[in-house]
Amino acid sequence: CGGLGVTQVREFNLALLGKWCWRMLVDREGLWFRVLAARYGVEKGRLRDRGRRGSLWWKEITRIREGGELGGSWFGEHVLKRVGDESDTYFWTDPWVDMIPLCVRFGRLFDLAENKL
Repeated sequence: CGGLGVTQVREFNLALLGKWCWRMLVDREGLWFRVLAARYGVEKGRLRDRGRRGSLWWKEITRIREGGELGGSWFGEHVLKRVGDESDTYFWTDPWVDMIPLCVRFGRLFDLAENKL
């Protein structure tokens, strides 16, 4: 039993670290995100893991985010990402990367797609 009466300390720790992962997805303007972005940097819209130079806390968070050995892939499997209200978001024709629609960037794959909407 933990000091606060927590009987499953490992699971409780995973839940708290998972909360940080979620918070970094939804609160990108918050103080903690900005502090972490200044410390570790942002690459392709994601906070970088910084390899061996990251703190132990940060390494645990990146393992959860990436589905590493610490908690398996439970975080990624249970987080749903939505773009806008989903009513006017188009996978193939909206400009996602470098303002180029995926149907243009991956034209051959688009031609093979059954659902072009």
